[in-house]
Amino acid sequence: MGIATEKLRLSEISPRIMQSEIRSMTVECDRIGGVNLAQGVCDTEVPSAVVENAIQAIHDGHNIYTRLDGITPLRQAIARKLAHYNGINVDPESEVLVTSGATGALYATCLALLDPGDEVVLFEPFYGYHVNTLLSLRIQPKPVPLAMHTWEIDFDALRCVITPRTRAIIVNSPSNPCGKVFTRAELEQIAALAEEHDLFILTDEIYEYFLFDGAEHVSPGSLPGMAERTITISGLSKTFSITGWRIGYLAGDKRWLGSIGYFHDLTYVCAPSPFQYGSSAGLVELTDTFYAEMATEYQAKRDLLCGALQDAGFTPSIPRGAYYVLADVSAVPGATAREKARNLLKETGVAAVAGTAFFTGGRGEDILRFCFAKRDEDLQRACDLLRSYRI
Repeated sequence: MGIATEKLRLSEISPRIMQSEIRSMTVECDRIGGVNLAQGVCDTEVPSAVVENAIQAIHDGHNIYTRLDGITPLRQAIARKLAHYNGINVDPESEVLVTSGATGALYATCLALLDPGDEVVLFEPFYGYHVNTLLSLRIQPKPVPLAMHTWEIDFDALRCVITPRTRAIIVNSPSNPCGKVFTRAELEQIAALAEEHDLFILTDEIYEYFLFDGAEHVSPGSLPGMAERTITISGLSKTFSITGWRIGYLAGDKRWLGSIGYFHDLTYVCAPSPFQYGSSAGLVELTDTFYAEMATEYQAKRDLLCGALQDAGFTPSIPRGAYYVLADVSAVPGATAREKARNLLKETGVAAVAGTAFFTGGRGEDILRFCFAKRDEDLQRACDLLRSYRI
């Protein structure tokens, strides 16, 4: 008997969701033994307090499911941190959810608050996971292009893209991939539009401590009138260099948190228990000095990479936050950004990501994204390889 194939098929959305170009370049880089500046793996040292307390938690038997919203010490530590650094006051018992990474936080939020056919505004260049999360849930992303290289917001364009089907605006500050840090004035204008059109603000602040040249991080949820309509998403993956641990969190009004928690539980159950204990210790034991020194260290990494890119004949857009650089690589051979990325990898052994992974409408074909969250010796090797490149 033959196998029926009419119902044995991919879902309607599957052909529209391709493997991340970031993951593709990581695989290709691993294949040739290159230096991976494509994926934001953040392979710098983990703070000892975080490591030691995670290991101790395993030995102490904290290896089973936690409460669906996370362990109490971590939720309390997150609430204190939000009050101290972000200017957001929340109840750790009802307004904080520990999640499986910031991506898990966004996914559960979208499941709880948005419906298929809704529209969500976001800024371009965008993080591909934001767009693909929306698409996977049959929600329509509506990108608003930022001015190239200066990354200024066209508020007329932002206003024009809002329709009766719009339910939310996603803000990512500091931004992956361009390193834009949204100013207080910009966020106040976005907040005013959210109030005018009765929209949620979903804000991804995972890079909140990676700030350069005196940039200030402002959380939309701290602005007047924004507490009820803002879901603040962040995590410890980048700050503590534990991207593989999947410790994220979100905070928001208790009106929304019950449903968001339900969908996170349904999808992920909980974030890994011992890693929650390690992360809690990091939040408790590490002081403001740790975060300030980290920003200084990463600014030096940024300057090293941008200098090497300039020496190679490329034109980097200097980021004010996060740990990525978008660079104009027009002179690299290749008809598309994907080809340019692969040709650069072949010639130098340095992996970057095609700019088209972050843009729509044909933009980004002459742009590559480079990540500088690397150990000093690996980043220096990548910079030496880039400087040896001859166009």
